[in-house]
Amino acid sequence: MDRVTDPSTLPMFDDISAASSRIADGIFHTPCFEAPALSERCDCTVFTKDEHLQRTGSFKERGARNALLMLNHDAKQRGAVAASAGNHALALAHHGRELGIPITVCMPIHAPLVKQRRCELLGAKVLRCGEHILEARQTADQLAAKDGLSYINGFDDPAVIAGQGTIGLEVMAQVPRLDAVVVPVGGGGLLAGMALAIKTQQPQVQLIGVEPVRASSLHAAQQAGAPVSSDMQATLADGLAVPRVGELAFQLIQKHVDHVVQVDEEAIAMSIFRLAEDTKAVVEGAGATGLAALLDGRLPELQGKRVVVPLCGGNIDPGMLGRVMDLGLVHDGRLVRFHAFIGDRPGGLSQLTNVIAEQGASVQQITHDRAFGITDFASVLVECTVETRDAAHRDEVLQALACEGMETRVLEAIRPQAVPAGIGR
Repeated sequence: MDRVTDPSTLPMFDDISAASSRIADGIFHTPCFEAPALSERCDCTVFTKDEHLQRTGSFKERGARNALLMLNHDAKQRGAVAASAGNHALALAHHGRELGIPITVCMPIHAPLVKQRRCELLGAKVLRCGEHILEARQTADQLAAKDGLSYINGFDDPAVIAGQGTIGLEVMAQVPRLDAVVVPVGGGGLLAGMALAIKTQQPQVQLIGVEPVRASSLHAAQQAGAPVSSDMQATLADGLAVPRVGELAFQLIQKHVDHVVQVDEEAIAMSIFRLAEDTKAVVEGAGATGLAALLDGRLPELQGKRVVVPLCGGNIDPGMLGRVMDLGLVHDGRLVRFHAFIGDRPGGLSQLTNVIAEQGASVQQITHDRAFGITDFASVLVECTVETRDAAHRDEVLQALACEGMETRVLEAIRPQAVPAGIGR
């Protein structure tokens, strides 16, 4: 059982104020600066609240520390348990070690290995159990009942929601004349806490939630009028893939949040790319989802406004980051892959590369194929990956090759027709 399940225990603004004082010595007050390049792209003044700079890389530390500090003496001695595949587990492990509270985390067997290992290095007991987070939760509940451990929900515990709400207090102090805050949403704890904090003192500020199309548990809850289980699909914003929004969080969201929008995978990927290139911030998919709504034109009503976007997590897999960066370059026309048909004679390949070089482009990769797909024995197929300045420069390179008699065919991205179902977090 959760430590608190009674709906009457909804956190109040005073709980957020108390949490701010309680966790002050263990949490970074992260910066919230204007990002001029993003402001130009989004046609509004964008401020990023850099929660990815917390010690374990996410905002989750605020709620975790507050909840741990609120345990009574006996509960602290027995320890706490949670089901999590990522940031909540890391936050509990770090602050549990700092506060001397034993931590057990139940992680799905497919949770990222790097996060499993980091939790162990932070001193937590890691149990790998279940195919997804719901099965891991069952194990955590059993441990809580058997060993008297305190279960700390990552998004629907009043103390956790109050802890996350401290971000709202900081934002109000850091950004004068605030018009809107655009917040990623999975289980709802961050959005609920920030909305409560900000709307209590500045009710004119718009609070907007953003969730992935492939993990839209809040949308399902709003359609049903209450939290319901919803299907999850694999998403780049895996930290938001929570199949059921929290009960307490949902009540606060319904009361304080103006509206919720959804974004697709390409928008999330481009948000990660823009953050890395324009602000030098390395942010995971869940952390970039709020900005994705602005970049993708989903919030035209915010044009000309002063808008805060929390970058709520930075724990992205390096391999995935590399794929996202390549996608961004392709999207901008700065990376192109094409097939070229050249004469099978000495100097044919040299002519191809010389034309590319003369246009000021750079060959990243080249493959020379005589065997497959060619029925004209006077020609060979060459696959080239070329870096260019922008889409116009890409077109100039292709035109120059055509003028030299070399036919080219640009390879387009293949979009899957179906996405395997899965549950993250």
